[in-house]
Amino acid sequence: MARDTGLRVPAFTLAPAVLGLALLILPLLALLGRASWSTLWADATSEQAVAALWLSVRTGVAATALCVVLGVPLALVIARSGPKAAQLLRALIAVPLVLPPMVGGVALLFLFGRTSPIGQLIDALWGITLPFSTAAVVIAQSFVALPFLVLSVEGSLRAAGTGYEQAAATLGAGRWMVLTRITLPLAAPGLVAGVILCFARAIGEFGATALFAGNAPGVTQTMPLAIYTAFNGAGTGRDTAVALSLLLLATAVLVLLCVRAWRPGAVK
Repeated sequence: MARDTGLRVPAFTLAPAVLGLALLILPLLALLGRASWSTLWADATSEQAVAALWLSVRTGVAATALCVVLGVPLALVIARSGPKAAQLLRALIAVPLVLPPMVGGVALLFLFGRTSPIGQLIDALWGITLPFSTAAVVIAQSFVALPFLVLSVEGSLRAAGTGYEQAAATLGAGRWMVLTRITLPLAAPGLVAGVILCFARAIGEFGATALFAGNAPGVTQTMPLAIYTAFNGAGTGRDTAVALSLLLLATAVLVLLCVRAWRPGAVK
């Protein structure tokens, strides 16, 4: 039986707490109330809705894969760096988390645009123009989603420590064996949580994608862009926008449940 510690929540905090909870819950209930349940399935499976959903899934998976390839080594570097270097790297990694997405889209456009040195180099070498292409969607999603994976994996690596790695190295294990047999398995909960959060953030990305990739149906119009287009009176109807919104909401809830299930020390 749990022991009563005698601590009580101050009465004056209850009203702001209830208002805060209402601010988070009531908009979602309003969204549910706006749904046309009789046509929900038809709206969610319309041609444009399916195209936007499929594009979001494809680009989200590609962006997540790119984030894993780039983010796991980066997380390892941060976790094994000294305190000052790690603090600086964490601050740089966290910039996309606080940067307005529109600003990120402008920055990507200036970096990879046709008139930029990198854009001209890519065009000269491969004849590819990145802005307003499906590849631009993947890059924009990766830009905003990468911090979620890096910070999650880095925290897991730091929590695991280096004791097992040092013991394995002492016994003659090579660096690759230590990485694949010790380091990554110990960081698996953080890696799985990071991948899930990364994918969820990628498919929900809007601002950077809109400016860097555009809003072309079937090419760069992801689910958030389809919702925005519908609520501005073009493309899919508002009922479809609500249906897609509910689908994204369901995805967010599923992500939270998956992250909780993989959280280190979670109750089984």
